[in-house]
Amino acid sequence: MAETVTSPDPDLVDALRALANPTRLQLLSWLREPERHFVLDGAIADPVEVGVCVSHIQAKVGLAQSTVSAYMAELQRAGLVRATRVGKWTHYKRDEQRIADLVARLGQTL
Repeated sequence: MAETVTSPDPDLVDALRALANPTRLQLLSWLREPERHFVLDGAIADPVEVGVCVSHIQAKVGLAQSTVSAYMAELQRAGLVRATRVGKWTHYKRDEQRIADLVARLGQTL
């Protein structure tokens, strides 16, 4: 009997694609403990509750603001981080529940 071929979970594929970039993977790792990994001088929002501002992420990683924004947008599209606007600044925070769900689905898939 032939086995039915099923398509991989598109959410899982998006998350794995986002994490395939070493810098995006590192950014997600740093966001797990923002107060430990980022210099938050002048932060206008709580990094644990609201997230880390792109400017603080940029200062840590040393890339252009546009590159950091593109990387964070990719992580957001994959559901790994949530963006919150505070004034004119965008802050990013890990979506822990979504990450846990994706890890569980990955475990069931592989």
